[in-house]
Amino acid sequence: MNKIDIKVYFNFRSPYCYLASKRMFDVILAPDINIIWRPLGGWNGRSPPDRVVYKLPIVRQDVARWCRRLDIPFVPPPTETEPTNAALGSLLAERVGRLPEYIFEVMREEWEFGQNIGLIESLMRAAKRAGIDSDQLQQALTDEIGIAKLQEFEESAKTDGAFGVPTFIVGKEVFWGNDRLDFLAEHIDSLRAGF
Repeated sequence: MNKIDIKVYFNFRSPYCYLASKRMFDVILAPDINIIWRPLGGWNGRSPPDRVVYKLPIVRQDVARWCRRLDIPFVPPPTETEPTNAALGSLLAERVGRLPEYIFEVMREEWEFGQNIGLIESLMRAAKRAGIDSDQLQQALTDEIGIAKLQEFEESAKTDGAFGVPTFIVGKEVFWGNDRLDFLAEHIDSLRAGF
């Protein structure tokens, strides 16, 4: 059976990635799917800081509506939260087979509990709940290979047409946003049916 490759561009600082984290594995976690994980750090995949100043109040309204619809908590973290360590930790989580659990718990720590996941203690709490070894996580945060991968993913996002997060790419089809998961599921079903 041929597997369906799905590239996933994700930034832990994005509230839309938080929304997607609640449903995306229902769509992409299957034996016939190969997840190609592409976490982004810093501002990559997000609006630049000068635009966020104007965008933030509207985004908060929008995300609050989504959270009410999905019946999930929404407690925004401090605005200075930096997502790069969470992205580096996700590379470790992927290696040890705990990626869905890690994403779920880190996003809970940030967007349900309102914690700054850029702080090591917050990230460690979430990682522990996800079953990630704290010593391994500490090493992952300074791993030169992981840091280089994040830079590589920043470049590949541009090449792949991932101008925002979350973005899911299947072949030449690009699905951008948490609200495109239904379209992604339909596309996967059509590939399975051989259309």
